[in-house]
Amino acid sequence: MENLTQARHAEELPTRLREICRHYDQDQIFLLCDSNTHRHCLPLLRQGGMEAVLPEEHIICLEAGDKHKSIDSLTFIWQVLSQKGATRHSLLLNLGGGMITDIGGFAASTFKRGMDFVNLPTTLLACVDAAQGGKTGINFNGLKNEIGVFSPAKEIVVCPFFFQSLDRQNLASGYAEMLKHGLLSDQEHWLEVLRLDLSDCCRPEFGSILLRSMQVKTAIVAQDPTEKGLRKSLNLGHTVGHAFESWTHEQSQPVLHGYAVAWGLVCELYLSMRLLGFPKDIFQQTIYQIKDVFGALPFSCKDYPALTEKMHHDKKNAGHNIQFALLSDIGQIHIDQVVEEKLIEESLDFYLDFMGY
Repeated sequence: MENLTQARHAEELPTRLREICRHYDQDQIFLLCDSNTHRHCLPLLRQGGMEAVLPEEHIICLEAGDKHKSIDSLTFIWQVLSQKGATRHSLLLNLGGGMITDIGGFAASTFKRGMDFVNLPTTLLACVDAAQGGKTGINFNGLKNEIGVFSPAKEIVVCPFFFQSLDRQNLASGYAEMLKHGLLSDQEHWLEVLRLDLSDCCRPEFGSILLRSMQVKTAIVAQDPTEKGLRKSLNLGHTVGHAFESWTHEQSQPVLHGYAVAWGLVCELYLSMRLLGFPKDIFQQTIYQIKDVFGALPFSCKDYPALTEKMHHDKKNAGHNIQFALLSDIGQIHIDQVVEEKLIEESLDFYLDFMGY
């Protein structure tokens, strides 16, 4: 299980990192960031003696943006590590959102057949999603995360003060995954996520709820690290959500990942209610929260064929069936649920009616 620790205040971060880095005193430490985190986050990290631990020549900076999660960027990271004499006993710190933790974890896991890496996620979405769980990789041949390996971080250091630079949309994107974790957990955690105030991420209460959300995913991954069974439950909201996300890219109006997942939850909780008796009161509370936080994605019934076609291409499917992770209640998970297209279209009908289209 990945080790999760939290630096509640900016001044705690260098101290925590020095503790981690002490285990690598006899070798070298490198840091991967992007142009955004280099400007906004790295100065906080390189305080309290960390300047000596992290010389400028050991900082590897990529351009920001998912298009740079590429084979060219990966080669660049490997080249720097090789030129600077990194070994399999070196350490790579990944400072950034999901793009950086994905490519950094993959680079570290494959260099010299594997060196340790620590993730320092700087977005709420990365904290609760990409930075944990051991999925690493790059985009290739026009496909997201086409090449990668399962390889867990040595440690994940959570720093909520980084979120102060995020706009409301990016905070909400991460909140969608927290809402999903609440549904996979228990009623107490679901309720505290439902009531969570995103306006002040540095409050101790926010940090505690965030850590608990991350622990939901960590516990599931520990039981099924390579997604053969239980880990598929983390795809709740994602079968429809990924279809929404891909469709918006084709419309040249891309939405953030968490928004697509939140809208996907509306449809998949509807399917859970229809097929497995998911409680109507919990369903209603959740979807009204989603409508309030995320608004709505506009589409129409003429878009159904394109959306269901994308669901058919979801990598979780077996054969020609569209499979879902659904719930009979909070924490009561049912994976590999085959749903007919007619019922999927019914869930889309419900979505459009509920959202007012």
